[in-house]
Amino acid sequence: MKLSVKEKFISALRLFAIFFKIGLFSFGGGYAMFTMIEREVVEKHKYLTHNELMDVFAIAESTPGAVAINVATFVGTRVAGIFGGIFTTIGLMLPSIVIIMALSYIIDLVRDNKWVGYLFKGIRAGVLVLIAKAVLSFFRNMRKDWFDFVLLIASFLIAFLTDVSVIYIILGTIVICILAIVIKHAIDKKKNKTEDSNQDDANEESSKKLDSVVVEETSVDNIHNEESSENVDSIEKALDVEEQAEGGNQEEGGHD
Repeated sequence: MKLSVKEKFISALRLFAIFFKIGLFSFGGGYAMFTMIEREVVEKHKYLTHNELMDVFAIAESTPGAVAINVATFVGTRVAGIFGGIFTTIGLMLPSIVIIMALSYIIDLVRDNKWVGYLFKGIRAGVLVLIAKAVLSFFRNMRKDWFDFVLLIASFLIAFLTDVSVIYIILGTIVICILAIVIKHAIDKKKNKTEDSNQDDANEESSKKLDSVVVEETSVDNIHNEESSENVDSIEKALDVEEQAEGGNQEEGGHD
């Protein structure tokens, strides 16, 4: 359903509040934010499905810029157009801007405070849990076949054991997936063409059998009709003979 400008503006304000909350209470970057974004965007407000959100994160990771900002911009634009994209981006960034600006004035005062150190250690542990939950959520909802597992393991090993840039790994997986889709489409097209050809042959064979049955039934009907016609002729001839015989008998009786 197409929204009016007023409805888009109201939706944009609502999205601003949602992503402001996400930006204010999330730590650790885009994938650590995944749990909150999933809860707000998918489960609570149903702006996207789980699969769509996974696709958005994949696209956001493959495009320049921070993952969380890219996701916010996409969701906002999807729901409320340009207004939504601008408002969600500002809403997500604003808490970080305000907090970082405030910390820049007091960081030197609390740098050596042990309680602040404990706070940051706790935040790091919490971020690790959020990222692990995001990984499990992605794995639970992803398509699971041998190709995906091979690509997943190969990408992980290359990133973990070599110095290859993650950018090249992402680009490589994109190229591999595109080639796989093209090959699969070609195979499916050829398979469908073969199935259609076999179906046409089967239909033609069925048509021939049906024509043969119709011809046989027609022949049988013609034979029955001929036999019936012959029987009728025989009956008519017998009746004529009887009538002639009766007529002859009547004439003989008259002479007598």
